[in-house]
Amino acid sequence: MIKEIETTELAELKEQGSAVRVIDVRQPAELQSGVIPGAEGLPMHTIPLRMSELERDVKLILVCRSGARSAQACMYLMQQGYENVFNLRGGMMAWHGNGHEIGLPQTA
Repeated sequence: MIKEIETTELAELKEQGSAVRVIDVRQPAELQSGVIPGAEGLPMHTIPLRMSELERDVKLILVCRSGARSAQACMYLMQQGYENVFNLRGGMMAWHGNGHEIGLPQTA
């Protein structure tokens, strides 16, 4: 079963400076509509190739537009032995809908 986190809980974790890593699994063009500040873009299809970049001891919070793709990505990571992965319930639509800050994507 996929673990989920609510937008308010993620906002609190970020505010407290907790060790969380927010991974946005949308395509680069989709990120231009706004991201959770500090989120890292990692398109869903690249996750199998870049899993070595994802720590197992840090809380990983995956996000997409609605929560569907990030839920699939969470399921995949869990199948690979990751236990500390969470899906942002409702994705960016919920994040923005609940009035949380939206930022621009980080550039490499």
